[in-house]
Amino acid sequence: MKKFLIAGLLLSASMLVTAKIPAPVLDDAGKAKAAETVAKTAWTGKVDTYQLCKSQDKAAASYYKSAKAAGKPTQPAVQTPPCADPGPFVYKPATAAVAAAPAKKS
Repeated sequence: MKKFLIAGLLLSASMLVTAKIPAPVLDDAGKAKAAETVAKTAWTGKVDTYQLCKSQDKAAASYYKSAKAAGKPTQPAVQTPPCADPGPFVYKPATAAVAAAPAKKS
C-alpha cells in the first residue's frame, strides 16, 4: 500500500513540475527545422500508406491466384485505385517569399 502511495505522490509532483516549465522560444532556425520535421513526418506517413497499399495488393493477388486455381469465382467486389508512390523526400522552405520581399528604405 505504501508503494502505491509513494508512486502516486511522485507522479503528482512530477506533473506539477512539468506544468510550470515554460514553452521553448524558437528562433527562425528552430522554426525552419520544426517545419522541416513536420514535412518529413507527413512524407513518412505517405510512404507508410504506399507500402501498406502495395502489401495489400500483393496479398489480394495471391488470394485471387489461389482461388482461381481452386476453381472459385475471383471477381473483386470493388475496384480500388492504384497505389500512389510519394517519391523521394523533397523539402522546399517557405523562406523564399520572405527573401523576395524588398527591404524597407529608411
